[in-house]
Amino acid sequence: MMGVILAHESAAFRPRLSIVQVEESTDLAPRFDAAGLLTVVTTDAESGDVVMVGVMNAEALARTIETREAHYWSRSRQCLWHKGATSGLTQHVVELRIDDDQDAVWLRVKTAGVGANCHVGYRSCFYRRVDLPVDEGVSAPAARLVFCEAEKTFDPIAVYGDAPNPTQL
Repeated sequence: MMGVILAHESAAFRPRLSIVQVEESTDLAPRFDAAGLLTVVTTDAESGDVVMVGVMNAEALARTIETREAHYWSRSRQCLWHKGATSGLTQHVVELRIDDDQDAVWLRVKTAGVGANCHVGYRSCFYRRVDLPVDEGVSAPAARLVFCEAEKTFDPIAVYGDAPNPTQL
């Protein structure tokens, strides 16, 4: 993958030497998957709501730590992505946590501008829920989505330009 910095190549990270070191020490020794990525769950620092889930490569993680603004790896564009660089909706990192085996990150952020995080225009990328059957064990004929957010926070066409290309779906 072009542009990926392996964890052992970054001065910001320690090499993974043992389970005790990874799970019990103060060494940051992240484990990236075969594609060089780790999962990132991002929540609003004030409400605790999940606003998005993404991935980081080593460079994105290092830049996030260095700048205290969220950087991700865009799988669709295959490039480093500074969240909000285009829209102005940057995510200021209040806290960055890593899980026990250091293969997932949790960011607590304050989002600049109107506080929206989703490119579709909603506050959160999780703006719909699956309508679960009322009775346990009773299967619904087809899963249905219900909107959790009544309206968009911003107009994505005004911010980003044209609507998404239908061939990208």
